[in-house]
Amino acid sequence: MQLRYVFSELAQGLRRNLSMHIAVVLTLFVSLTLVGLGVLLNQQADKAAEHWGNQLQITVWLCKEKDDNPACTGAVTDAQKSAIEKVIEDNPEVAGYHTESKEEAFDKVKELLGPDKFEGPNPAATAADMPESVWITLNDPEEYKGITSAVVGLDGVSGIRDMRNVLKPIYGSINALQWGALGTAAFLVFAALLLVGNTIRLAAFARRREIGIMRLVGASTLYIALPFLLEALVTALIGVALAGGALAAFMYFGIDQRAATGLKFMPWIGMPEYMTALLAIAVLGPILTLLPTLVLTRKYLKV
Repeated sequence: MQLRYVFSELAQGLRRNLSMHIAVVLTLFVSLTLVGLGVLLNQQADKAAEHWGNQLQITVWLCKEKDDNPACTGAVTDAQKSAIEKVIEDNPEVAGYHTESKEEAFDKVKELLGPDKFEGPNPAATAADMPESVWITLNDPEEYKGITSAVVGLDGVSGIRDMRNVLKPIYGSINALQWGALGTAAFLVFAALLLVGNTIRLAAFARRREIGIMRLVGASTLYIALPFLLEALVTALIGVALAGGALAAFMYFGIDQRAATGLKFMPWIGMPEYMTALLAIAVLGPILTLLPTLVLTRKYLKV
């Protein structure tokens, strides 16, 4: 009989404040979706950093004939290469290195652009046009300034390429999207808390006489507050379900169908990362509704 009353009051409460509950659900939906996107983007940034952190290398281009660098007076000599390798070997930031010949560099270019452009009587380039290079792997991807400053200016060095300069815009875009989503989510979370508070206040005011009678007959605070808590739980579950669906759509259409198929140069988040984001919003959603409900019912249910 008591459970029947509780669920009856739950249904009446949902109908009585339907528009307010819809507003709470929509606010939760948007805020939880943005929180989930922030979690996904954070995992994407970590995944990219881990992948590229293991592959980030510093490339030292050696001088070639007719080099664009005016400091190069001709192709690098064996003595200059030995001096460059000695500097690299003695640097504590270096985990290892390997040299790349003109032929190896030419093979990479043909694989990247297609061999057709480099065949026939007038090829776009030949192996002789390619520079030799030294590829340096670091002990710590964050510790690189020492080796770059040691190599720059050595005889036979034409230039240095650090992949961080190439990847910096990608990292910046991911971080901007991540913090933008989390910042907007924080604002909407605050709005959701205010809406939940208004909902509890209006519901308690509408039932003030009934609550007073229940107090007089000895009903406990938990028994009186239980319909309110269930209302908060229902709105939270609906908001979490909608946000989970939105994140699933983002994963399918944004990641699986677009990014993962079009941008294959980096690893992308998948089902494990989605489940982590889903777990985060599944925990946060009920907290955003149940916690203020527990606090406010102690205030508004007093007679």
